[in-house]
Amino acid sequence: MRLRPSFVIRSATVVGVFFFVVWIFTRGIDENAVETKGGERRRNHPPWQERRDEWEKQFQEDRLFVPNREKDNQMPQLKVPNFIGEEDEDEEHPRHEHVKGAGIPHVDGLEVDLKAVREGRKKEDSRHEEEKDGDVKQPQVGAPRRGPEIAENMRRSGNNVKYRPAVMKPGELGNWEPEPEKIPDAPGEGSIPFKLGPEYKEDIAKSIKEFGFNIVASDKISLDRTIKDIRDPECKYWHYDTKLPNMSVIIVFYNEAWSVVMRTVHSVIKRTPPELLAEIVLVDDFSTKEHWKQKLDDYIVQFKGLVKLVRNKQREGLIQARSIGAREAKRGKILVYLDSHCEVGINWAPALISPIAVNRTTCTVPLIDVIDGNNYNIYGQGGGDEYGHARGAWDWSLLWKRVPNTARERARHKYHTEPYRSPAMAGGLFAIDREYFFELGLYDPGLKIWGGENFEISYKIWQCGGEVLFTPCSRIGHIYRLEGWAGNPPPANSGLSVVLQNYMRVVEVWWDEYKEYFYASRPEIRNHPYGDISELVAFRERNHCKSFKWFMEEIAYDIVEHFPLPPKNKIWGEIRGPDSGLCLDSMGHKDGGEMGIGGCHGMGGNQMFRLNEANEMAQYDQCIHVVGTLVKLDHCDTGHTKYRGWEFDEEKKMLRHKIGKCLDRSEILHQVFMSDCDESSKTQKWEFNQVMAM
Repeated sequence: MRLRPSFVIRSATVVGVFFFVVWIFTRGIDENAVETKGGERRRNHPPWQERRDEWEKQFQEDRLFVPNREKDNQMPQLKVPNFIGEEDEDEEHPRHEHVKGAGIPHVDGLEVDLKAVREGRKKEDSRHEEEKDGDVKQPQVGAPRRGPEIAENMRRSGNNVKYRPAVMKPGELGNWEPEPEKIPDAPGEGSIPFKLGPEYKEDIAKSIKEFGFNIVASDKISLDRTIKDIRDPECKYWHYDTKLPNMSVIIVFYNEAWSVVMRTVHSVIKRTPPELLAEIVLVDDFSTKEHWKQKLDDYIVQFKGLVKLVRNKQREGLIQARSIGAREAKRGKILVYLDSHCEVGINWAPALISPIAVNRTTCTVPLIDVIDGNNYNIYGQGGGDEYGHARGAWDWSLLWKRVPNTARERARHKYHTEPYRSPAMAGGLFAIDREYFFELGLYDPGLKIWGGENFEISYKIWQCGGEVLFTPCSRIGHIYRLEGWAGNPPPANSGLSVVLQNYMRVVEVWWDEYKEYFYASRPEIRNHPYGDISELVAFRERNHCKSFKWFMEEIAYDIVEHFPLPPKNKIWGEIRGPDSGLCLDSMGHKDGGEMGIGGCHGMGGNQMFRLNEANEMAQYDQCIHVVGTLVKLDHCDTGHTKYRGWEFDEEKKMLRHKIGKCLDRSEILHQVFMSDCDESSKTQKWEFNQVMAM
C-alpha cells in the first residue's frame, strides 16, 4: 500500500508533538513537590532546607553541639551558611568605643510574678513524677517549616501592603508548620531536665552566684538543642499570610554567661524561617567580662552579617539600650525584643508577627514559659485560666502580676488560641512595628536602667489608640534567676531607687487621678523628684490619648477584682521600738512568711509599713495578720476581714489587734509575736517614724 506524503507528514507531526509534551511534562515536574488538598502543589522542603540540612550535618560531624565538653575555655566555631545572601549585607557596623563607666545593678528585663513561676514548676514536677515509671512519649520538636515557597525578592515593605489575617483550618496542617525532628541522645535535648552529679556542686554554686543560673549545666548543653513543643495542639492548624514582613531581633545583654546568650541567638536562627529574619542585633551594654570582648567579635563573623553587634560606650541600662537597639536595627519592618537568656519555641515567629502585619498599631507578646535555671527543662507558667492563658496586671504599688484570662476576652474569639487583649506586658519579650514604635517615641528617655518601662509602653499603646495582644501560639522560654545570685553593686550616688523613680514618671504621665492609689501604697516617695515629664504630657495631649479611667473600665476592667483600690492611710513609716534602734522588718518575706525585727536603717523598703482606714497594716501588696501568736505576711485581700483589726494607740504607743493582744518583740531573738497587752512593757512600745525612700 502506498502512503500519501501528506498523511506521513501529519502522522509525524502528531507523534512529535506527543513526545515533546511528554518530555516537557516530565522535565517540569518538581520531584520535591506534592499535591495539597486544594490541588495546589507545595514543596516537601522549602528552598533553604537543603542548606540547613548541610549545616546540621556538619554540626553533628564536628560535634559542635556540646560546647565546652572537652575544653572549658574554648568555644567551638559554628559554620553557618549565609541565609540572607551577600547582596543583603550592610556595610560594617561602626563599633562604639569603650569608656570607663559607673557600675549599674544588673536586673532582668522581664517583670516576674514569682507566684506564677512557682505554680508552673509544681505542675511540671508533678508531671515528671507521673512519667517516672511509665513510657515517656518523645516530644515533637522544631525543624525547618514545610511552608510556602518564598521568592527572595518578594519581601513586603511599606504601609500600603495588605496582609491576610490568620485562618484556622482544622485538620489541615498550617502552612508555616515545621517538620518534626528526632531528639538526639545528648544533654538537655528535647528540653528534658539535665541534672549533674554531686561532684559539680561547688562549681554550680559559684556559677549561680556569678550569673544567677547553673552555667556548668548550660555549658554542656548544645547551643542548637532541640526542644519539646508545648504549644496547644490547635496551634498547628493556623494558616498565616505566605509573605509576612521580616523582623529585626534585638537582644541586650550585660555581663551574662556566654552559653545562655549564644543559645538565645542560635535558637532564633534555628527556629526562624530565614525569609522572616532580617537580622539579629546584639547590644552589649558595656560588659566587662573578658568573653564579651574580642571573642564575641570573632565568633559572630561566621554568621556573615546576619548578627550585628553594637557596643555601648558606657553603661546605659536596659531600657535605653533597647532604644539604641531600635535605632540600630534598620533591616526589619518589625522589631522583636528578647531577653538575653531565652529560647524561642516551635514556629514562634509567624504567630507573633501576623497580627502586626494586619494592624500596625498592634503590639504582640508571646506566651512566656519557664526555663529552669538549674536543669534547663521548659514548662509553662501557672496562674492562668483553664487553657493556661493569663493577662498582664499590676497591684497599686505597681508590682507586676499575672491574672487569669477573663470570660469577657474569651467570648471575643471563636478559637481559644487566638491572640487576646492584655492590659500590660512583662516587658522583656515583645514585637512591634518599627515605624510605629518610633511614632510612639520609643521609651521615655527619662526612665533609667530597668523597671516600669513595661507599664509605660503598655499604657502608651492602649491609651493612644493601639492594642497589646498576647499570642498563645508563639511561645518563648525565659530563664529566671536562681536564689543565690550575687547581682551587681548599685551605682554610686544613685539616690532614690531608679525603679521607684521610673514608677513615679509612669503614674504621673498616664494614671491621672488614679495616681493617688499608687501613693497610698508607697507614701514614702510622694515628695521625691522624678524629673521633667513635660514632653511626655505634651505627646499625650497632641495625640488625644484617652484617660486612665477609660483604660481601667474598657481594657483593665479586671484589675480591681484582683487588687481592690487601697484605702487611704492613717499613718505610715518605719515602726520603731523607742530607744532600741530596732524596727519592724518583713525580712524580705511574703506570702506566708513571718515578720521579724532588724536594726533601723531609715531607707524604707522592708521596714516601711502603713496603717490604713480599713485598719489593715501592710507593706506594698502584703498585709500583716495574726496566726495564733505568730505575725505573718500574706497577699492583701481587701474583702477578707482577717487582715483588719489593727489599731495604733498613739498615746500609749501600742499596736493593738482586735483579738485583744498587742504586738510584742524579743530584742535578743529579733522576733515579733502577739502577747497580752501590758502598758508597762517596754517591748510593746512602738512609734511610727515617717522616712523618705532612698
